[in-house]
Amino acid sequence: MKNTILIVLLTIFSFNCQNSLNAQAPDAVKKTFQSKYPGENDPDWEKDSNGNYESHFKIDGIKYRADFAPNGGWIETETSIDEDDLPQAIKEVIASKFSDEDITEVEKVEHHSKGLFYDVEFKRKGKNMDVEFRANGTIIQ
Repeated sequence: MKNTILIVLLTIFSFNCQNSLNAQAPDAVKKTFQSKYPGENDPDWEKDSNGNYESHFKIDGIKYRADFAPNGGWIETETSIDEDDLPQAIKEVIASKFSDEDITEVEKVEHHSKGLFYDVEFKRKGKNMDVEFRANGTIIQ
């Protein structure tokens, strides 16, 4: 029993150490983060499956996630929003084209090349489907 507990504790410790190593963002990433979000001094960092760095932080109680390339380039910033907070034009497109779908998540996204858009995730036949919208209701994906 003691050996089992010891093995479990060592496994957890090893896993946490590995995540901490992966979570150490390069100086270039931290510099870009600070220039984009001055005054935000305590983001949580994770390394995603593409090798990019994700920062998780709050501003005025709102949770954000910002993604950065290893060279420090900003990729995007997103935050979850309520379906009710979508622009009216998007709500109208959803009502006409996706009325049979269940919405599982809504995010407001600022992207380095796409600009501002809204990512709406629908559940369709047991699978998730993301649709990206401009504020005027145009589907961009």
